[in-house]
Amino acid sequence: MDARIAAARATLGTDVVLLGHHYQRDEVIRFADYTGDSYKLSKVASQTDAKYMLFCGVHFMAETADVLAKPFQQVILPDLNAGCSMADMAEIGQVEDCWDSLERAGLTEDILPLTYMNSAAAIKAFCGERGGLVCTSSNAHGAFEWAFARKPKILFLPDQHLGRNTAFAMGIPLSEMVVWDPYQINGGLSPDRLKAAKVILWKGHCSVHQRFLPEHVDRIRATDPGMQVIVHPECRWEVCQKADAIGSTERIIEVIEKAPEGASFAVGTEIHLVNRLAKRFAPLGKKVITLDDSGCLCTTMYRISPQHLAWSLENLLQGTVVNRIKVDDDVKHWAKVALDRMLEVKA
Repeated sequence: MDARIAAARATLGTDVVLLGHHYQRDEVIRFADYTGDSYKLSKVASQTDAKYMLFCGVHFMAETADVLAKPFQQVILPDLNAGCSMADMAEIGQVEDCWDSLERAGLTEDILPLTYMNSAAAIKAFCGERGGLVCTSSNAHGAFEWAFARKPKILFLPDQHLGRNTAFAMGIPLSEMVVWDPYQINGGLSPDRLKAAKVILWKGHCSVHQRFLPEHVDRIRATDPGMQVIVHPECRWEVCQKADAIGSTERIIEVIEKAPEGASFAVGTEIHLVNRLAKRFAPLGKKVITLDDSGCLCTTMYRISPQHLAWSLENLLQGTVVNRIKVDDDVKHWAKVALDRMLEVKA
């Protein structure tokens, strides 16, 4: 399979750029031209001139690449089943219903909608059309500052944990944040609670990062008190408060890179990245382990396999584009507005 992938890539040359998210399995990401988190890969997607972008990630990432792509470019997702459970927790109909409720309460004039990268293109377009933007875990703080400079309130979709951790780090108390539950009338919130809140958080989460618990940090403190705990901001607020550092995947890598020889880290993020970091830094005398031994991988990201990659590339050799991801033009316009605003925000 490796030989077939390598041969196809050599023949296709610069017509294809292969983008690989950090959470991909090793046997796939080894072929990537660019690796990174959503923010970094979004910037690459907006700058490359390759005819085909083959995105080894999940559906919302491929949608984002198509939104930012040039007219002659096509985006391919090797397996259409590679989705994101968090992104699926906010459907456009639910978000529109939420906005209608906020409008009836007379609040929308004071609210700016922001969405995490982990959302469908329709949600990104919804935010772009209403003056908002997209953010990633790398630039969420900058996005919140950008929003608060324009409106006194934020509706943040779809990850409540990233929104809560970002707002709290900016000095906003938990008492000024509420969680909107799309399966309850008016989100399960009273008008007074909505009026008092500075941040309205959507009830969504990452199934991988939510598995990390405060007791996992406590166990590390007890068994290896010299080990630093660094976690992704998609983790629960209680976990982030106990950690030594919080950061996006790029930030986690940077912290470990800059640490002195002999440093040790327990990392709260997806297991493929943790294992890759452990192998990379072991020869440099640094120890990297997962915060939770029973933590799970990102099962949807894992769907991208060498077989899918080879199949996609070999079809391109025959002039056939399979699994193309194409966003409707009306959605693409406003989603691009929101993404362009994101790319202007300081990471």
